[in-house]
Amino acid sequence: MRNAHPRLCGNTEKAKAGRMFVGAAPDQTEGQAAASHEGLTDAVGHEGPPRAWGQVAGCNGMTQQGTADGMGNRDAELRKHDGRRAQGVTMRREIRHIYHGQKVIEGAGVTLRRMFGSREAALFDPFLMLDDFRSDHPHEYIRGFPWHPHRGIETITYVLKGDVEHGDSLGNSGVISAGDVQWMTAGSGIIHQEMPKGDEAGAMHGFQLWANLPASRKMMPPRYRDITADTIPEVRTPEASIKVIAGTVSGVTGPVDDVVIEPQYLDCTIAPGREFVLPTRRGHTAFAFVHGGDGTINGSAVTNGTLVLFEDGDELAATAGSRPLRLLLLTGKPLREPIAWGGPIVMNTQAELDLAFQELRDETFLKHQAGAAR
Repeated sequence: MRNAHPRLCGNTEKAKAGRMFVGAAPDQTEGQAAASHEGLTDAVGHEGPPRAWGQVAGCNGMTQQGTADGMGNRDAELRKHDGRRAQGVTMRREIRHIYHGQKVIEGAGVTLRRMFGSREAALFDPFLMLDDFRSDHPHEYIRGFPWHPHRGIETITYVLKGDVEHGDSLGNSGVISAGDVQWMTAGSGIIHQEMPKGDEAGAMHGFQLWANLPASRKMMPPRYRDITADTIPEVRTPEASIKVIAGTVSGVTGPVDDVVIEPQYLDCTIAPGREFVLPTRRGHTAFAFVHGGDGTINGSAVTNGTLVLFEDGDELAATAGSRPLRLLLLTGKPLREPIAWGGPIVMNTQAELDLAFQELRDETFLKHQAGAAR
């Protein structure tokens, strides 16, 4: 099937340079990766790099060996807890690492804070990246993310303030506003754009998460799910109020289902001075991202912009300080598969990446066009 989408492919010779994006050295800085991989700009025919919320600056890749090593360390830690598991002890997750992110420029010139990305992907498996794009200054986001490709992943955009206009090669278009979620499964390939507009006060607040797809689903038909705020249930307890985007809390299940990684995606507001405890599945990755207030997690102070990656266990807990503590809580089932990462495309092997970029040049990237089922 030939692509009918505008501005997909550019100069073939420059497109070849895009292939060099794949497999950047593990010790290469983001800036070095960007400088050495300028070719992908024309490979997909856009003005500026084809980046989206959640794409690594410079599209630097991750070697398969690095991913395997990371999972080996993780498996060793899981075995360390087997004794306590056999005894039936409820184990609270300890803190593995605390992140504060780094400022990056993405898309056509959008300023955001990357909380984790390709360097940490093995630790966060099945999650690949989290970007915090909160800003009260339109010049930091208004240029947005023009048409760009994706394959092999899911992108999940959650908006707190402002509006984001969206369009894609399946013919979907619309606006996601405060409280809404866009859950896009790129699968075999999709071309889309995301253009933030902000609210009347100029605020544009939200987050984009990338989740990996397993090898068996990377070439599945792409799909787009528009989840409006009024369809997201909220659970209220004396300790907290919990918006359930995906997963189940106290018998209440969120609107997102049929996702291979079995995600739990919660937006929690914990009452001042109270502790909230969330049961979690053993063996699943879990992290918390604080986006309001202050408090503690396992005795460590956390505040706005802090991300906590947890060790394995049966539950995690967070305690609010003098103000309500607002945080995203996410868990997911690790895939434990090789990661071959080339900018907006994440596959399992170098050969699969090469094929994807070749298809971009040949205008055969899209396997499903407008009119496909949502």
